[in-house]
Amino acid sequence: MIENTKCECGHQNRVGTVLCESCGKPLDNSGESQALLEMRYDGVARRSQRVNPNFIDRIWNFFSSVKVAVYLILFTLLGAMLGTIFEQESNFINFDPSTFYKNKYGQIGEIYYKLGLSHTYESWWFVLLLVMIGASLVICSLDRVLPLYKALSKQRIRKHLQFLTRQKVVYQGPIHEGEETDWVERAVKPLRRKRYRVHAEKDALLAEKQRFSRWGPYIIHIGLIVFLLAVLFRGLPGLHLDQHYWFPEGEKTKISGTNLYLENEKFTVEYYSQDEMSEDFRKTGKEVPKMFETKAILYECTANCDDPSKQPQLREVKRHAIQVNDPLSYKGLSAYQFDFDLTPKLRSVQPVLVNKVTGEQYGKFKLEMNNPQQEFKLGPYTLELKNKFLDFSLNEQGQPISKSKDPNAPAFLFLVKGPDIPEEGSQFIYFPKQIDKERFQQDAINEKLGGLQNKLQIDVLGMEDVDFIASSSYLNIRIDRAMPFVWLGLGIVMLGLIMSFYWQHRRIWLRIDDGILTLGAHTTKNWFGMRREVSSFLAAMGIEADEKSLENGGK
Repeated sequence: MIENTKCECGHQNRVGTVLCESCGKPLDNSGESQALLEMRYDGVARRSQRVNPNFIDRIWNFFSSVKVAVYLILFTLLGAMLGTIFEQESNFINFDPSTFYKNKYGQIGEIYYKLGLSHTYESWWFVLLLVMIGASLVICSLDRVLPLYKALSKQRIRKHLQFLTRQKVVYQGPIHEGEETDWVERAVKPLRRKRYRVHAEKDALLAEKQRFSRWGPYIIHIGLIVFLLAVLFRGLPGLHLDQHYWFPEGEKTKISGTNLYLENEKFTVEYYSQDEMSEDFRKTGKEVPKMFETKAILYECTANCDDPSKQPQLREVKRHAIQVNDPLSYKGLSAYQFDFDLTPKLRSVQPVLVNKVTGEQYGKFKLEMNNPQQEFKLGPYTLELKNKFLDFSLNEQGQPISKSKDPNAPAFLFLVKGPDIPEEGSQFIYFPKQIDKERFQQDAINEKLGGLQNKLQIDVLGMEDVDFIASSSYLNIRIDRAMPFVWLGLGIVMLGLIMSFYWQHRRIWLRIDDGILTLGAHTTKNWFGMRREVSSFLAAMGIEADEKSLENGGK
């Protein structure tokens, strides 16, 4: 690194400066070296080039490194790839992730789940990588754009002779003595015809055009920062939702994270006839749905929204027949038709509590599958609901679990209190379906729980006391209020790319010393076009110089 240096022009340069910030003289102590100059930031020092960095400078240097930024992007891409190996938990409808991965993919699936890769994009390490990329973009930009802005906004017209001769495009040659000032004045017009902005003083001139293209990379960075912030903000409550919901026909279901309820008023499905299907489909013998539709009603909760003890007051806001690619849309929420299930499922039962010793019945009580009442008072007995299993099963340790959120094999565990029962109560499990009573041996379980199977019985007297869900509709509910900012960020990135690729910052410096014209030119890219433009300008001024002779080898 170069220490503070005072140039012969009198300007005091900062630590790390390669060129004098005023006259452009190289400060590399290389004497008469003809090596091409590093013009990326016009030689102005950056903060990351401090000689004795402190703790904050070291953090700044870490994030300002392009190499570090590339590694962060590679690690993020690797993490994103790991997240695509198996399904993410956010795509599930009815599966228990703790058992799904092992059952479907075996040991590798269980390892995948335990490592947390099943929710990669919401994990702390993935979010941290995105934050670090954002910090790198901000610091990389500030570390470079501030010195570049200072260098370009205060350009000196008359540059040091070595600055000109160590450019990639150089011309030196004599002009007629005494024409220095007139020559510079005459050079203004042909340069302006080429759309250069020209600044002249006596025997020196600076012409430049398309300076705005230098800000293209930093506009790309701004767009990426907006994009990353939008992606991160999608995790905030109310800004993003992408979930699959089960909507039983005839029920209102609350959409989590909102004050909205959606009712599946009626579900219909239409199948292709045998004549409409191709030969290949007819051979399979399967029915192929032609159209399936959910007649949906969307409600907005106006009162008692967060009080589970009270019935919410709902106001209808929209009706729509949801079909594939024809969602219900309301204030940023979209409900897409995803799937359906025509298997009848229990909605509720109305059993009675029977005293098996006396035969006395203690009245019906309504037991709903999804939102059951927590306590029932039946004659002298009280039933407190302790747990429910909508899809009852036993795990490897013999403990009861629910395999899914569908009422395929519902079971309810009650704590029963009343006469001839211990004061603390006894547990009793109830399976509404007769087939489940036999399959899971309800009486044997109750004998181990407290022996109430010989005293009490919960049973349904007739099919009129059973309410079935005829069909179910699966909808994908999406809310993405951050998406406009995602598109805004991508639009800014595209603007920066266009600025960077389709324009070039071109500059021409010239000075006249004792009848010798020295011209240096620089461009960010397309050196062939730069040499051709300089050659054309010199020809207009009466100087013959072919394009190849203008190229400085820098040796």
